[in-house]
Amino acid sequence: MPPKKVEEPERKPLIGRVGTNLKIGIVGIPNVGKSTFFNVLTKSQAAAENFPFCTIDPNESRVPVPDVRFDYLCEYFKPVSKVPAFLNVVDIAGLVKGAAEGQGLGNAFLSHINACDAIYHLTRAFEDDDVTHIEGDVNPVRDLEIISEELRLKDVEMLNAHLEKLEKLVVRGNDKKLKPEYDTLLKVKTVLVEEKNQIRFADWSAADIDVLNKYLFLTAKPVIYLVNLSEKDYIRKKNKWLIKIKEWVDKNDPGAQLIPFSGIFENKVIDMTEDERKKYFEEHKVTSALEKIIVQGYKALQLQYFFTAGPDEVKAWSIQKGTKAPQAAGRIHTDFEKGFIMAEVMKFEDFKNEGSEAAVKAAGKYRQQGRHYVVEDGDIILFKFNAGAGLKEGKKK
Repeated sequence: MPPKKVEEPERKPLIGRVGTNLKIGIVGIPNVGKSTFFNVLTKSQAAAENFPFCTIDPNESRVPVPDVRFDYLCEYFKPVSKVPAFLNVVDIAGLVKGAAEGQGLGNAFLSHINACDAIYHLTRAFEDDDVTHIEGDVNPVRDLEIISEELRLKDVEMLNAHLEKLEKLVVRGNDKKLKPEYDTLLKVKTVLVEEKNQIRFADWSAADIDVLNKYLFLTAKPVIYLVNLSEKDYIRKKNKWLIKIKEWVDKNDPGAQLIPFSGIFENKVIDMTEDERKKYFEEHKVTSALEKIIVQGYKALQLQYFFTAGPDEVKAWSIQKGTKAPQAAGRIHTDFEKGFIMAEVMKFEDFKNEGSEAAVKAAGKYRQQGRHYVVEDGDIILFKFNAGAGLKEGKKK
């Protein structure tokens, strides 16, 4: 008997925008250190004065994603051009209580969040008499609640507007084509209104996700929680709020990343020379949190990358998780996707361990993959394609 055909497990589509030019927005109430964090993260100079609504137009910047694999390939090939992966970060002005109803500059800010695909939810756990707190005192758990609730309320407002339109067409007009979309939005209403929950926690079918991706609700976006500590608390790794914040996140966003950092500390060390920084880290038995924050932000966007590598260029190409080889090839050039023949793939670890491409081949670890191959993070790939003009190999020059 012929072997049974192994069926591929059903892959649910990802919740969120399709593409690689995705953004993560920094969200929080005013004066918690968002702009200071953005300045440090991007080494740019967004205004960081001590008053609410200082950041009115969202500032955007690209931050290289740190990766020792990329550094190794650059060291190995010593290429003419080095292009890492980038994280697009947007600094969004502070949200206040009642923003969903237009308080402060609420509606504009919420539309800026809507244009992002993931959220750095930044909360303040440092005391500083020189930096006013809009709620009167420092209480990060209350601040987390405020932002979380404002995002939910904005989703409810948007949902009700869409449900009202669909109800006329589906219930009164008997439009069968729109009924599945209407049914999904009723499920969303149960989650948002009855359960008072965030959309990303519910279990959605592939058909539901297609509908969610049409509307891009705020509470469907993945969140990373950042706790801004004083320099002293960050160095000694202690703060009275950390356990309470952890309890809140575990209860309200189970499984989400929680990363303590200090804007003041990062601001200080970013201006040091490499040697000064190393000495400072050793003396205080501490290190920067920026690398972890950037890497986790990139992962939250459900992005990964593969490498093309050679003496001309080492480049990290961003793709969404689950991307197959022909679509990955299309990131380099549309002709690569159209005329895709195969992907020749080395795992980074094999390349590093064996020492060269020839050694990887000799060890039998160099793979030829077809159009159903799902590209893995850190693959080193050479694409072969038929360009119709006698060109057979595709490698970004």
